[in-house]
Amino acid sequence: MSVSPTLEAPGGSVEATALRVLIVDDETLARKRVRRLLQGEARVDVIGECANGPDAVAVIREQAPDLVLLDVQMPGMDGLAVIDAVGADRMPPVVFVTAHEAYARQAFDVHAVDYLLKPFDQDRLHEALNRARRRCGSRADNGLPVQLAELVQDMQRRRSHLQRIAVRTDGRVLLVPVSEVDWLESAGNYICLHSGSQTHIVRETMARLEEQLDPARFARIHRSTMINLNRIRELQPYFHGDYKVLLEDGTELTLSRNYRENLMSRLGLAN
Repeated sequence: MSVSPTLEAPGGSVEATALRVLIVDDETLARKRVRRLLQGEARVDVIGECANGPDAVAVIREQAPDLVLLDVQMPGMDGLAVIDAVGADRMPPVVFVTAHEAYARQAFDVHAVDYLLKPFDQDRLHEALNRARRRCGSRADNGLPVQLAELVQDMQRRRSHLQRIAVRTDGRVLLVPVSEVDWLESAGNYICLHSGSQTHIVRETMARLEEQLDPARFARIHRSTMINLNRIRELQPYFHGDYKVLLEDGTELTLSRNYRENLMSRLGLAN
């Protein structure tokens, strides 16, 4: 282990050792970029790089880094599987690195786990490292294992739900990520899937599709309408207990009183 000289930290405290960081990412260029950014940080010692999950598990067990910059999506064993293999109670502080997947970032926020969204800059990395230092220096912080364990369970549950919807059009199959779906409406055994300015038609029933979508992300607001909860901008009282639901793109939909209690509960607005 390499150790940096004693440096005066902001606020007058003295830190004698470097923050020992392990980089885990299956992309060579991504690892090189992270290492280059870390070279611009004081009191940081990169102890190694891993291009896959099994190697990461071995290095974490053997070298016990202070911090792991962990790519979420890797072939074979991904970042969450790494935590599962090492054990949440034995994992050092983690900063997850992700290129997309809105549901992943949402889960990180819920469980108060830090993450970096690719491509990130020096300032964002510096901010994440500062938070990691505070965690490493707080021996009383026993909440991390619980947060990581809950995160792994949450992400595994989310991944068990449908992530893309297959749309057959003009002799080809278009795979639409559910994160890009704004709202859906049923017409018999067909679903109109609204995504931005596009509308796709899928041969499926609303009831069956509802079973396959993540209930933390989608909710029925009418027997023939389901919405992406992240697209809601405003709720306005309407007639006879109904509400108007305004989406971010200006679309107006009706929230039936039969579905009002469920939606309010999902949004944390239940009495």
